[in-house]
Amino acid sequence: MKPAFSRFDVNPAAGMLPSGFTAPDAFTTDDQTETNHFYFNTDDESILTGVWECAPCKEVFDAYPVHEMMTILSGSVTLTDTDDGSSETFTAGDTFFVAKGTRCTWEITETLRKFYFIAA
Repeated sequence: MKPAFSRFDVNPAAGMLPSGFTAPDAFTTDDQTETNHFYFNTDDESILTGVWECAPCKEVFDAYPVHEMMTILSGSVTLTDTDDGSSETFTAGDTFFVAKGTRCTWEITETLRKFYFIAA
């Protein structure tokens, strides 16, 4: 049975596990560290919540695969809109949303740690 409530902690007591969401060739430094901790997910994984950390990387999305709201805990990420070239940099304390289908470039310039809520 899934818990009714989940408290998010920057450093999960159960620890962070290696994850493979980022393609190896997307990393922009020798550091290819990527870890994740799920706090909650539905059985079909249409809803996911947790904390994720990733070394610097750059990925181009023809269509962002999910709806995602996130809060940056540490590090930095710059999102660039593929259609109009505008960009926004998010750092610790910033909360933002990316809509499913958004055409963008996602570039982590400093190891990033974030809380996330994903709706597929």
